[in-house]
Amino acid sequence: MIGQHAVLADDLVRMAGQVRVVSDLDRLAGSLVGSSHLVASVDGQVRVQGTVTGTRRVFHATVDGLRVAADRADVLAGLLEVGLDERRLALQLLEPQVLYPLAGQPVWQGVEQLRTDHYLVLDRDGHRTLRWWTPPEPTVSMAEGAQGLREALSAAVAARVQGNELVSCDLGGLDSTSVCCVAARQEAKVVAFTAASLDPYADDVVWAGRTVARLGNIEHHIIPAEEMPLVYHGLALEDQLDEPCAATVDRDRWLIIAGRAAARGSRMHLTGMGGDELLYGSVAHLHSMLRATPRIALRHLRGFAAKYRWPRRQMLRQLTDTRSYPGWLASVAETLTAPPPPLEEPLLDWGFRPRLPPWATPATVQAVRELIGAEAATVEPLAERRGQHRELEAMRFVSRIGRQLDQMASRLGVTLAAPYHDDRVIEAGLAVRPQERITPWRYKPLIIEAMGGIVPDESLTRQTKANGSCDADPGLRRHRGELLALWEDSRLAQLGLIDAEALRETCLRPLPPELQFGGLDQTVACEVWLRSLERATLPG
Repeated sequence: MIGQHAVLADDLVRMAGQVRVVSDLDRLAGSLVGSSHLVASVDGQVRVQGTVTGTRRVFHATVDGLRVAADRADVLAGLLEVGLDERRLALQLLEPQVLYPLAGQPVWQGVEQLRTDHYLVLDRDGHRTLRWWTPPEPTVSMAEGAQGLREALSAAVAARVQGNELVSCDLGGLDSTSVCCVAARQEAKVVAFTAASLDPYADDVVWAGRTVARLGNIEHHIIPAEEMPLVYHGLALEDQLDEPCAATVDRDRWLIIAGRAAARGSRMHLTGMGGDELLYGSVAHLHSMLRATPRIALRHLRGFAAKYRWPRRQMLRQLTDTRSYPGWLASVAETLTAPPPPLEEPLLDWGFRPRLPPWATPATVQAVRELIGAEAATVEPLAERRGQHRELEAMRFVSRIGRQLDQMASRLGVTLAAPYHDDRVIEAGLAVRPQERITPWRYKPLIIEAMGGIVPDESLTRQTKANGSCDADPGLRRHRGELLALWEDSRLAQLGLIDAEALRETCLRPLPPELQFGGLDQTVACEVWLRSLERATLPG
């Protein structure tokens, strides 16, 4: 695929710093290692491709009669001299942001996103997209799969550590602990960071201390809980992003470790992002398992139903629903304004049914319904099995956040890397039989089997995970004034997407139980992002 005279993609025509634009079909390009873009030219054709999860995304548009590809949608919009697509912006108010293929669509007129399992071909006859990746058949045993994951994750970490005298890592849950321990086997010095929490049940610090003590070659820093910013701290977005970022409300919490890592001298920071979606996986696999291996599936179903208190009627309804993904997606339009589902709702459907917040205007609701209906007419799922589809959909969501946080961290001088999002790591995990990888009887068994001899044995016994949810209410109380100020002269309201007065009334008091924080957080993300555009220039 790579021509004999291939050169690095950084030698391509470069616009706005991070953007690689291909419009001269006679130029050659080569591949970038790791989870980066691939741009190659052979025999007058140019192939442009991102990564499976979308950590590296590809956008394209027709500019002055030429098809142009870039890794930022806003730069293409600048070349086109176009504004926002307000209907697509309305999709950004959905919570959660995991509705394929609508979530993550460019919010700029005339700009298209390349499907992550497709590549773009540019030649003298125009352009076309072709599929290059399909999920692996999940037929590999746990023993074989664990060895495959061990090798793939080790290679992904080594590719990032190589050439650095010092690298930094998150050290919190089992996923980041595994990445940190793999990095500790490399030649570079490893500096690990653990954020403490006000939550008395959060035990990251305790487990991190045990891991560091057993390894003996890691420099460890603990960020005290009182130094961690609360949710809704620092709502003025300084960074220029090409779409709203779901992590806006706790951006400063995400970046405090990156900032301290940069101050310590790190230029490469490894995270555990993507581990949950791959290693814990999706219980929706039970829908297919019930038909292929019913005895195993029934045992797993009883275990998960007891563990998560699934209502029997809802569980049976989802298990007996045999609609295709297009049919299921079309039905989502009917529940956009329904109350949020209960926390104990089974997760055996094709995906989450996102909701629009109660302050969304009727025009917003109508626009989103029409967009869902249009996609449902032609959509294909990310995978034939709903379990794999949900896993890939969740990976795409998390990778969008990772991409945006990496762009924010770059201003601090550090790169955020997520080895779990590497294509080969994902393939290794998805290839394992779901009845072994996803079970109510063990916590993330695949990574536990894969990391034997790398992660200390005691650390592999951990069954808990801190999630930081207890910081939302205190953050709302402390930063209520900043939140209320957002709805004065709201940009979303000016576009007719929200009722600002209704939202302001909601923010004046504690959120009611039926209204979860996600809807508010996503609206804040859109509002803050719109305001950031008013002082934007081309990223560079």
